[in-house]
Amino acid sequence: MNIPLKRGMLIRHQGHIYAVTDFQERRTGKQRPTVHVSLRDVRDGHPVDRTLADLEPIDEVAHALRPMQYLYPKGDEFVFMDSETFEEFALTAAQLHGGESFLKEGEEYRVLFADGRPLSLDMPDVIRLQVRETAPPAHSVGAASSVMKEATLENGLTVRVPLFIKMGDTIRVDTRSKAYLGKET
Repeated sequence: MNIPLKRGMLIRHQGHIYAVTDFQERRTGKQRPTVHVSLRDVRDGHPVDRTLADLEPIDEVAHALRPMQYLYPKGDEFVFMDSETFEEFALTAAQLHGGESFLKEGEEYRVLFADGRPLSLDMPDVIRLQVRETAPPAHSVGAASSVMKEATLENGLTVRVPLFIKMGDTIRVDTRSKAYLGKET
């Protein structure tokens, strides 16, 4: 069966723009196979499931990832500046998909654009942050082989780190789970 979809492509359906996250062909008995499509609304990250027949005709949306510099928070929005045109855009917390705790003023991020407007932040899976403050080892929790302590990072995020991490160290943090991944050398 020739499926006109690709993972990662953007489509317009019922006035919303969705990213195709997955699709599968399912067969039941002697019936025609149906293609089930998993979508994610790019505005708020809400998952949606549809069949290919529900989506046809497919209206693909042209999109681009543009480098943008994070400037500052403004109320419930976060202001970014296009690195090429110096135009400013505000993204809501829903458009950041939980990435607001990882934003660092002056850092460059990729923002997904479609129809000439920003849709969502493309947060990297791993980000490097400096440790601003750590708890003394007496406040550590865990088994003898995996003792961890709390550390506050430069952006205010608190993560659990091994005992050898000290103030001023730069560490790698997973943006999906907010977990410590390792120390930068």
